[in-house]
Amino acid sequence: MKKLLILIAVAAVGAIVLSSQWTRVATALLQAGVEAQLTRDSIAELGDGLHLALCGAGGPLPAPDASGPCVAVIAGERLFIVDAGTDGLRNLARMGLQAGNIEALFLTHFHSDHIDGLGEMATIRWVGAANTSPLPVYGPPGVRQVVEGFNLAYARDFVYRRDHHGDTVAPLSGAGMVARPFEVPALGELTAVHESDDLTIEALQVDHFPVEPAVGYRFTYKDRSLLISGDTVAMDNVRHFAEGVDLLVHDALAPNLVGMMNETATRAGNELLAKVTRDILDYHAYPAQVAEIARRADVGHLLYYHIVPPLVAPGQESLFLNGAEDIFPDYTIGKDGVFFSMPAGTDEISLVSDGL
Repeated sequence: MKKLLILIAVAAVGAIVLSSQWTRVATALLQAGVEAQLTRDSIAELGDGLHLALCGAGGPLPAPDASGPCVAVIAGERLFIVDAGTDGLRNLARMGLQAGNIEALFLTHFHSDHIDGLGEMATIRWVGAANTSPLPVYGPPGVRQVVEGFNLAYARDFVYRRDHHGDTVAPLSGAGMVARPFEVPALGELTAVHESDDLTIEALQVDHFPVEPAVGYRFTYKDRSLLISGDTVAMDNVRHFAEGVDLLVHDALAPNLVGMMNETATRAGNELLAKVTRDILDYHAYPAQVAEIARRADVGHLLYYHIVPPLVAPGQESLFLNGAEDIFPDYTIGKDGVFFSMPAGTDEISLVSDGL
């Protein structure tokens, strides 16, 4: 009995020692993790060139690795965002891109899944670097109404943060967003919406009817280029302006998979889902159509994004492509955190990360 008590006492002391050591280890790991997160700067690691990261690879439906549509473009050391879908801001941080460095944001259209993260992105961009001017938000006609609506909704929050933290963190002059509207260019034309140094950002018209207006964007930095389609059907206007670009980022909906969803909804008597899955078939491009655009435009690489429906099951990627890989084999199916680098002065298109 005495030996048993001694063993119990030794075990208890050992547990206390191990617990104490584990607490110290856990604390050290936490401190190291926080420091790494706060100090990490992926832009500094990339070097000069044009780079792109998916801060949101999906559409309006939830998916484990595809948040709402959001694309980060880095030109040299400058950070721009195209669309602000759900969780895009948080994925930026996970990729080592600091929201405080966002220079401007560009909206392709005003569907909810492309704008629902605007308020959070503008707020963290403001207080994350004590920015003294609001976030410029470029977009086609209607962008002013969207921006003013978010600013109104966040008006009280601006005051709370300023009262709590003062100008050191939250100068009121930097709160919210400012709209930068532009007219949608005619088919066959581009509108330069931002030009400076070695960077040109141009808008092109796309077709997402009945959603109007809708645009895509072409970025050209030094000798590198990319085009982001936004939401659109397959159209020659995109093919024309994608000719020769290094990276084409194009939305894609798989009609076979959406058709399966429609059949299931119909059998289950879910009339709402059945109607939605019929309606969405006519205003997105299909993977094979996108692959044909990439082939005819002779792009360097094709990145599918705004993936519909979400790819959640093993083998679903093959069903999603449904032969598109044979039309254009140089492709990547987008996931949150996919990161491409295109160094200036080269023809390299490097996959820096295949996801978070």
